[in-house]
Amino acid sequence: MMPLPPLAVPATATAPALRLRPWSAADLKELADVFPLPGVPGEWLAAETRGRAAGERQGFAIRAETAGAAPRLVGHLVLKTPAAGPGEVGYWTAEAARGTGVATRALRALTTHVRDETDLRELRLLHQEDNTASCRVAEKSGYVFSRVLPAFPPAFPRDGHLHVRHLTG
Repeated sequence: MMPLPPLAVPATATAPALRLRPWSAADLKELADVFPLPGVPGEWLAAETRGRAAGERQGFAIRAETAGAAPRLVGHLVLKTPAAGPGEVGYWTAEAARGTGVATRALRALTTHVRDETDLRELRLLHQEDNTASCRVAEKSGYVFSRVLPAFPPAFPRDGHLHVRHLTG
């Protein structure tokens, strides 16, 4: 799949504009502030860069753009594109941005772009069963609950939910 361009999400009456763009070294300091674990920012950027180069994943830094202020990192959105089968989306938001609609607005923008500009016909979204906030984001973004996925420790210690968004019709 061709690399996706940066995406702009317009401001609303209650929320700032968002810019979704590929991760870069310029994001490392803010990423370290969001995830203050030793080594995480550098490892994160290296993994994102490898995945994008291999055409397997396209990760985006989600940055809020408020007039008169520097854009700030508020989350992450990823599109995983296997060689065959449906795509998969995932996201996280910075703690300060949770509950503000960032994930829903960013996911809707990416989903629309994928629907309009790629050959993918289905996207899947997975989250832990107890993550009710992610369930709400999925539903608000048009991803329909499909089924419960059993836990698969150690990587997936809890049951999960699979949501599906069909991009045709």
